[in-house]
Amino acid sequence: MIAVIQRVDAARVRVSGETVGKCGAGLLVLAAVAVGDTICDCEALAEKISKLRIFSDSDGKLNLSVKDVGGEILAVSNFTLAASCRRGNRPDFANSAPYSDAERLFDVFVRRLRELDLNVETGVFGADMKVELCNDGPLTVILDSRELSKSRSK
Repeated sequence: MIAVIQRVDAARVRVSGETVGKCGAGLLVLAAVAVGDTICDCEALAEKISKLRIFSDSDGKLNLSVKDVGGEILAVSNFTLAASCRRGNRPDFANSAPYSDAERLFDVFVRRLRELDLNVETGVFGADMKVELCNDGPLTVILDSRELSKSRSK
């Protein structure tokens, strides 16, 4: 599973002009399920995001997590993150998990974030969504569950 995590002052996602999910200060998480991802990948990524120290403490150091600051999360499915652009100029989406697998595992990811006592809203899986954000920093981090599993196995 791949995620782009952006620290935001606020974010919202609209479908057909209607706001379907939003958050105040916290994180916008764009997430893609890749071929071969498992429940373990989704849960590990959720746990890592919940603990990422990307908010400033009183000394201005990045020492606080979204949970520490009482932040919110807007999680948006984004299968294009799994694209490969290695050959040619058109992205290849063969690494994106099939729709039903991706939807199920994205739901596992969101459920795990909520189990970690985080306030999480989402977009609409598979819909044409318009995402708006006020990026804070900007501070953006990219995580890949395959990289996390490598560090867990060492």
